[in-house]
Amino acid sequence: MIKHTKRGAIALVSVAMVLTASACSTKGSSGKETTQGSVKVGRGITGSTISLGALTDLTGVFAALGKDITGAQSLYWKNQNAGDKICGKYTVKEVVKDHGYDTQRGIQLYSSIHNDVLAIEQTIGSPINTGLLPQLDKDHMVNIPAAWAQSLTESPEIAMVGATYEVEMINVLDYLLKDGQIKEGDTIGHIYFEGEYGAGGLNGSKYFAKQHGMKVVEQQIQATDTDMTAQVSKLKSKGVNAIALTVAPGQTASVAGVASAQGLDVPIVGNNPVFAPALLKGPAGPALKKNLYVASPVAPFDKQPELLKAYTAAHPGDPTLGVVFGTAAADVMRQILDKACKDGDLTPEGVSKAKDELGTVETDDLAVPLTFKTGASPSDASYIFRAADVPGGAKAVSDKYVGDDVAGFVKGG
Repeated sequence: MIKHTKRGAIALVSVAMVLTASACSTKGSSGKETTQGSVKVGRGITGSTISLGALTDLTGVFAALGKDITGAQSLYWKNQNAGDKICGKYTVKEVVKDHGYDTQRGIQLYSSIHNDVLAIEQTIGSPINTGLLPQLDKDHMVNIPAAWAQSLTESPEIAMVGATYEVEMINVLDYLLKDGQIKEGDTIGHIYFEGEYGAGGLNGSKYFAKQHGMKVVEQQIQATDTDMTAQVSKLKSKGVNAIALTVAPGQTASVAGVASAQGLDVPIVGNNPVFAPALLKGPAGPALKKNLYVASPVAPFDKQPELLKAYTAAHPGDPTLGVVFGTAAADVMRQILDKACKDGDLTPEGVSKAKDELGTVETDDLAVPLTFKTGASPSDASYIFRAADVPGGAKAVSDKYVGDDVAGFVKGG
């Protein structure tokens, strides 16, 4: 079994307070169940419309990611609704709420929509997802998190698209080791957010280090910290041979820029949320292109040129890999709904059951292969990319990479 981290106590207290103040749910929050044709339906379905929720970040530290995930999912369902509808009849309506990466607001927004949507196709932020777990379970609310904390896999309602943060970090460090950029016995510096996101990445680097006689120098920060001078200076004084990051893009740029200014020329590796292509236009751009490697659940645009073309036609600009993730997540949700339809049960309970029975889920190489099993990482694999002057700012250096130490970690070694 993969090692578990405790769910955030503060988040759980928050959700308890919010739900106590909110209106009571119906039985299983399923709403009134009826039958349409040969399919049983309930909450979130009105006439020939299925409502799906999205709890996203359009104004906070992951706004660039949230905007592209949301835009990609809107485009996906626009195309789907115009063609091959769910059960041949249902169109999908999206109910999008912006929490600005504020945990309390995210939980409150869930309370405002949970009786009106069949499932949730996007929830950004490990703290928000973690805080919602008890209510998701109570509501039989299948949720695709834009977060990869191990504790989220403990819920039977979670359909995580990608490997957990621990597995991601093991994969990208293994890539560096095999590429000769680090070696046995080296020292890794790890700068990470307080909370499950940061703890997950750190657990991965510590496990990898233990297997290879390495040391890890830890530097914990808050999401509001922006200047990484003190942290990088500390890592340089400890003689680190690589820097691992489980932070947001702003901190990644600061780390790369400060390291370059201090002459700390070492590889920088990160979990998938650490990067946004806009960073390459800033002063840290050259350092990022030289040293940054990221483990990602989805393929860079060089593997998905048609998606890039379609998305930029609808949303001109410099898109992030949130476009690929959003499309993959929507496709996973579509496969779940198709399975539930085939089973004749589009109630929340039926959708949850369909998720568990999908087997291996493929998304036309948008994302790594997935298998949903409660308590386990849905995948062992990651795409490894480097920062580069290409659309999305990312160029693949390895497809569906699985580090040698992942199997031992998964088995609790």
